[in-house]
Amino acid sequence: MRRVTWMVAVMMCLAVVLAGCGMGKKDAGSIVKDLDHVISKQSSYQASGNMILHTGQQPQEYQVEVAYSPEHFYRIALTNASKDITQIVLRNEEGVFVLTPHLKKSFRFQSDWPENQGQVYLFQSLAKSIIADKERQFTTENEAYVFDVAANYQNEMLARQKIWLDKKNLAPQQVQVSDANQNVMVQVNFTKFEFDAKFDKDYFQMERNMTAWDAQTLPTMGDVAVSDGDQDASGKSAMDQNLTATGGQSDQASGQGGKGTGTAGTAKGQVAANGGKTDGKQGDANDQTASTAGQTTGKQANANGQAAAGQDSKQTASVKQSIGIIEPSYLPKDVVKQDITDMKLGEDPAVLLRYKGKYNYSLIEVEPQSKTVSFQPGDIVDLGFTIAVLTGDDKKTLTWTNDGVEFRLTTGDLPVSEMINIATSVQGQSGK
Repeated sequence: MRRVTWMVAVMMCLAVVLAGCGMGKKDAGSIVKDLDHVISKQSSYQASGNMILHTGQQPQEYQVEVAYSPEHFYRIALTNASKDITQIVLRNEEGVFVLTPHLKKSFRFQSDWPENQGQVYLFQSLAKSIIADKERQFTTENEAYVFDVAANYQNEMLARQKIWLDKKNLAPQQVQVSDANQNVMVQVNFTKFEFDAKFDKDYFQMERNMTAWDAQTLPTMGDVAVSDGDQDASGKSAMDQNLTATGGQSDQASGQGGKGTGTAGTAKGQVAANGGKTDGKQGDANDQTASTAGQTTGKQANANGQAAAGQDSKQTASVKQSIGIIEPSYLPKDVVKQDITDMKLGEDPAVLLRYKGKYNYSLIEVEPQSKTVSFQPGDIVDLGFTIAVLTGDDKKTLTWTNDGVEFRLTTGDLPVSEMINIATSVQGQSGK
């Protein structure tokens, strides 16, 4: 009897120990349910980190900022870490915007983005890919749950992805996206992720994100150069002061600043004349002297303004002559380069590369000098290193910007997947 009692006691102790060891552990199924619950809550979040692309000849690093509000508003900022050039994607009540602030350009769409396509730096995209993959692989590492699931992105080269989630709140810590040969092509490391974040009322508005940029703080590039003649006495560019939400543009010549100085000088002469009325001829003399001085100052300022404008024109001309040819490193099978032609796109010099064969397409490259805001219908294509715009139906055009150069890939028969392959092969290439 005692022996039986002893054995029962031992078994009960073992059961308690085993239960204790298993306490707090979760399997993949329970975590998936928790993820589904987090998404259904639609909590706001704000995240930042860095993204490294291994799709070009050299790894390229970008700073990533992501913001989401329960109204399904998004703000994504991609900054080239070495060149300090930022591109912003917004979604608000007016639609979806792709902003290139240093070029003062914007594209607006009516689109379901990002619901209709995955993004490696969006929590919703990562969570949904884990939930959707019934053959997901699961493990744990230190303070993270790790899922290996199928990748669902526009770039067909990206086959699978590993996602690290914080055990405490399921916030993403790291993402690695690989090709079919298990080579890591994209890596995102989140340095900050905050649920229930608070945002200013205009945080997701296009005007704030476009006009908040001071042209003087941007990198020195040919297509973002601001001359002295484009600035007022406060040092602010005339473009920054006059840019409107509808794309208004106003450039002030340096010579106008000279005329303003002349007017001020004439006004001083009039004041001196008024003060000289008590002194008769002496007042007239002062009036003439002051007025002459004002006119002289105006002429000098006007001359300085014209000189500055002339110097700026020479600098612009020099910049325009320096555009190089960037050839994609990828060609679809049975396609060859036909020719390369110099051309003009508006007032800007450009080059036209034409290709023929199984697919026929052309690639225009231009360094846009104009600082305008334009709107057109289309859809977003994530190239990883930048955001592209896809427009057209029968004849499609893919437009994107990289290192200050605007690319326009146009075709009537090239599949979108091949357009993406060509566009991504431009990244990291230098002009010839």
